[in-house]
Amino acid sequence: MRIVTSTLIALSLAGGAVSAQAKELRENDRFMCSWGAGTAARAQELKLSGVSLYAARQKIQTYKFNKSWMHMMAMGITEQTYDSPSRLKPPVIRKSFYEECVRYKLARK
Repeated sequence: MRIVTSTLIALSLAGGAVSAQAKELRENDRFMCSWGAGTAARAQELKLSGVSLYAARQKIQTYKFNKSWMHMMAMGITEQTYDSPSRLKPPVIRKSFYEECVRYKLARK
């Protein structure tokens, strides 16, 4: 319990720095991070509710995506989410995914 609490505190503190840095990102990068975070949160929600990976993949097949990269990215994010032993709530997954994505995009600059 202590580890989880300290991790959440560290993520909260880092969140302020990431929010300030997010302004330096291009609009497309912010969109990609936000979309990916939402996809990860939805995948975690399905996982926690007992939906199988197979059923989650089938669900993704029915979605209409605006951009060509979205389908494969959604499949990859879903696979990684299901492979993870994490039992964190979807909002926590969304926030941490977004923060890590922003950190990655800024590091690439």
